[in-house]
Parts: sequence; C-alpha cells; structure tokens
Amino acid sequence: MRADYGLSIWGEENFVIEGDTVNVNHGRRPSLLKITEDIRNRGYRGPLLLRFPHLIRKQIDTLFDAFAGAREEFEYRGEFRAVFPLKVNQYPHFVDGLMEASAGRNYGLEAGSKAELIIAMAKTPMGAPITVNGFKDREMISLAFIAAKSGHRIILTIEGINELETIIAVHREFNAESPDPVAPGIGMRIRLHSTGIGIWAKSGGYSSKFGLTSTELLEAYEMLRREKLLDNLLMLHFHIGSQMGQIGPLKKALREAGNLYAELKRRGADHLRAINIGGGLAVEYSQHRRGMHRNYSIREFANDVVFAMKEIARQKEVDEPDIFTESGRFVAASHAVLVAPVLELFGQEYHERSLRLKQKNPPLVQELYELYESMHRGNAREYLHDALDHLESLLTLFDLGYIDLEDRSNTEILVHLIVKKAIRLLDNEEAGELRRLQNRIQEKYLVNFSIFQSLPDFWGLHQHFPVMPIHHLSRRPTRPASLWDITCDSDGEIAFDAEEPLLLHDIDVEREEYFLAFFLTGAYQEVLGMRHNLFTHPTEAVVRFDEEGEYRIETIVEAQNLLDVLEDLEYDTGRIDKALKSRIEDSTLIGDAEKQELLGKLYLYLSENSYLKTIQS
Repeated sequence: MRADYGLSIWGEENFVIEGDTVNVNHGRRPSLLKITEDIRNRGYRGPLLLRFPHLIRKQIDTLFDAFAGAREEFEYRGEFRAVFPLKVNQYPHFVDGLMEASAGRNYGLEAGSKAELIIAMAKTPMGAPITVNGFKDREMISLAFIAAKSGHRIILTIEGINELETIIAVHREFNAESPDPVAPGIGMRIRLHSTGIGIWAKSGGYSSKFGLTSTELLEAYEMLRREKLLDNLLMLHFHIGSQMGQIGPLKKALREAGNLYAELKRRGADHLRAINIGGGLAVEYSQHRRGMHRNYSIREFANDVVFAMKEIARQKEVDEPDIFTESGRFVAASHAVLVAPVLELFGQEYHERSLRLKQKNPPLVQELYELYESMHRGNAREYLHDALDHLESLLTLFDLGYIDLEDRSNTEILVHLIVKKAIRLLDNEEAGELRRLQNRIQEKYLVNFSIFQSLPDFWGLHQHFPVMPIHHLSRRPTRPASLWDITCDSDGEIAFDAEEPLLLHDIDVEREEYFLAFFLTGAYQEVLGMRHNLFTHPTEAVVRFDEEGEYRIETIVEAQNLLDVLEDLEYDTGRIDKALKSRIEDSTLIGDAEKQELLGKLYLYLSENSYLKTIQS
C-alpha cells in the first residue's frame, strides 16, 4: 500500500501520483522528478523553487467564477472586483505571471508601502483597480495622486484621521491650478467589533492595529463633506484576519460592515459604491483529515458574501455594493513548489552491516539477535516487548560495567531493527503503541535547504506545509522522519510528530538521490525568508506549458553566489577579494604553482552559492 501524503486533502487536483512519481496534473502531466532532473542537468544544484503560472490562473479563475455564480444565483446587481496584496509575494517572476494569468479579469494590485505602490503603478493594467492600505506619509499619498493623474483607478484607504488631513493637503497642492481636479478615490477602513479566529484574529476587533472607530468614521465623513471631497468616498474596507478557517466570523463581520455602508449611503455618500472584505480566504495545508483547517468551500464563501450584502441592501433600501476581495494566500500559495535533495540519513548506522557481533556475546545481546532473526507476524508484538525489556537491562549492565561499548552498540542496533521490523509486520495493528514506538526509530533526514529562508512561517508560526517525496511512490514508506536543514541552528528542524507522522523511504543516498517537495510555499515564504547563515533565495525556475501540453523551463534565476550575498550586506567585496588574494600570495607555506592553483579554486568557490553540493566523499 503506497502513501498519498494527503494529496487528496491539500492538493486541489493540482498534482497526481502516477506510478512511482508525483506529477503535475496539467498538459502531458510531467513528473516533478523529470522537471527537477532537467534543471539539475543544466548544472544547477541545491534547492529549487519551481513556479507554475497555470496554477495562478486556476486560482484566479476559481475565485472569479465562484463570485460570478453567486451573483447569478442571487441576482446580485453589484460587481465583483479583486486585487492581489503585494505583501504576499513581490518577486518579479510571480508578479509577471500573476498579471499574465489575470488578463481580461480587470484584476489589480494592493500596495502597503511606497515600493509596493511603485510596483502596482508599473504593473497594474490601466482600468484595473489599485488599493493602497497601511500607514501612509505625504510622499506615499503624493505617489497615489500621480497614479490617479496617470489614469489609474486608485483608492487610498484611510487608516486614521491624520491620513485624511494629509490627503486633503496633497489634494490642494496637486490641483491648485486645475479647473478639473483629479484625485484618487478614498476608502475608509473600519474597525469592526467582529473578529476572526486563530493567530491572525487581532487583525479585526476594537484592538486592531488599523481602522477607524465609529466616532472617527463620522468625523472623516464630515471632513470630506466640508472639503467637497465626498464624491471621492468610494469604498469601505475591513479585514478580520488571514487564513480564516471558519466561515462564521466572516458572516458576522459582513452584517456589521454592511450596516455601516448603508448608514453612510443614507447620510449622503452617494458615490460610495464598494465594500472591500479584505483577504483571509484560507488554504488547506493539512496532510491529515483530522487536522483539516478550512470548514468551507470557495463556493460557500462567495455565496455567503453575496447573500449577506444583498440582504442588507434590501433591508436598508440602498444599492447593492460592488464587492472587493484582497485574497493573496489563496491565489499565490499553490503556484510554488520547493524541491530539495536529501544529503544524508543520520540513522543509517542502524543497519545489520553495522553490527559488531562477537564469537561469544552477552546472553541478552544474543537473545536480541535471535528475536530479530525469528520475528514474524504472529510473534511480532511479543518479541517487540521482549526487546524493549532487554534494552533497559543491557543499558543498566553497561552503566554497571558488565558489558562493553561494542555490546552497547549491538544492543542499540538490534533493538532499532526489531522495532522497525515489528512496525512493518504489524502495520496498522496496535496503532497507538506503534505510533509511540516510531519516536524510537525516527530517521533524521538532512535536507539541502534552509527552513529560515524557504519556510519561515514554519519556524516563526509553526505553520505546517505539505511535504512528500517526489519519487519512489510505488513503495510503501516505512521510516518515521524528522527533517533537518543545513543551517547550524537547532530550530532548523521539522520534528517528527507521532500524531501526524511523516513517513519516508529508506534510501541509500550514497547510491541514488532522494528528493523531497514542499508544497503551497508561494505565499509569504519568499518575502519573509531570512538569510540565516547567509543562505540565499533558492534557484528558481518558471515552468510553463505549450499548446501541446509539453512543459518548458522558461526562466531560471540562480541563487546568489557568495560575493553577491556579502555585497547585499554592504561588505566591500573588492576589499574582501584583495585580502583573500594577498593572503594566498603572501603565504610562505606553499610554492608559486600551488598558489595559482589555490587562487583558481578560491574564485571557483566564490562563484557558487551557499547551498551544499554534496557531503559524500
């Protein structure tokens, strides 16, 4: 029986297992192994980040189609609009793929900083919306006015009264001599009583970092009216938290926001036309059904939003608002897959070939060997218990000086082999006991990547990411696995979890390569990744499919080399180069020929990245 690693739970039919490999469920269904080997055959080593733009398009189409269906079902007259929050992934090959995938959808971008706003101004198609959230100074607001005067449909979301005061001042500056003033639209972020759930729930509620209270909302309304800018008030905005696992809190927030919208409409905000529900549409990361996070479908999400807005508009006798979303994780997460090779299995010493049995062994060691040799399905549980008893006795004998180091080593290896054999023979029997025993024999897989660089949310937030081997899938995995990255930090580990175990294959990595893939890594992980130990962004590749369904590697961006990384940290790499060269040239330990050889090797290594090539001899 082969394991599917929960692919049917988190995979959204984006990948399938065919024979021995996990394959992209698109075009001619190439395997991730074939794509990986294709890139490695071009000379690239270390971890690879594979981008699949067709999965960006799939998510955008799913989102828009769900709301189109809901609008049709409920005869909703408001429009559906969407923008992508750049904070989720600002990398150019993602953003370019996003804009290409969303062509024809009038899909825009959301910016939360000046740099992001520049990206939005350059990349957003004319006519598609740009929203600007977060705290803003005069320069950032001025950039928005430049965007508006360039023809962009841009909305500045007010986070506080002082921002509105600055917007008014900049408006006077930019339109002082203009008979036909042009200014960005204005949105008001409202600080709802309603909150989400989970670790991002603080994004909503009265204690939220962002948004206007009811009193500030009225004050802002009056300021806009006095300054004759009320026609620029186009949107109300709220956000109750990222990764909403349950739909209930959103329904409550929609009712609250909908009533605030209706109140402002009835006060005279005639051009107020939209409610922006923010992001939060969840992604299912779990590989086990008991740990599933999201309790709703995308269709249910769209139906609930549209129905709630329609009911409030009907009850309050106001126009049905356009609905904006800023879903980022949902759009971006699935498009990227991190593939990394396993460098070493640290438990490989627990093999029969590692035994150092003597001609005459201590009786308990001899009994362990006989238990291992004669174990079968009928006696596996009994022999397992005997072996664990023998282990405690033999360790006590070692502490008392009655057996030597070879005897202790043989004891540990034999008990390890017996536990492994018992788990294999008993399979799902005595599941609880076997799960506990897996901790005893868990294998440490050293993987050529940095958790801090490529999976920072695992380290910082204990966010789980689906992980599975990309080949050997016709074989049943038997090794309870913990994963170690190559940083010199004890936190660089994905520990074994007996309740949701990761089982991998027993591979001799000296004879063949073994690749693991980490899925749903396209949201936040790249932009939050840190250069702990100066490991840089992995080599990335964009994988596209032609009309015949064949894949092609369109773009490869190699991981930075050592000097580039140091230069980014503002080291003077010229001085470093000079110092290294002079130390070799001034050395009295070697001759001139060897100096030239060392210099050649040095410059070769400086042109490489920090990831390991191999640790095998």
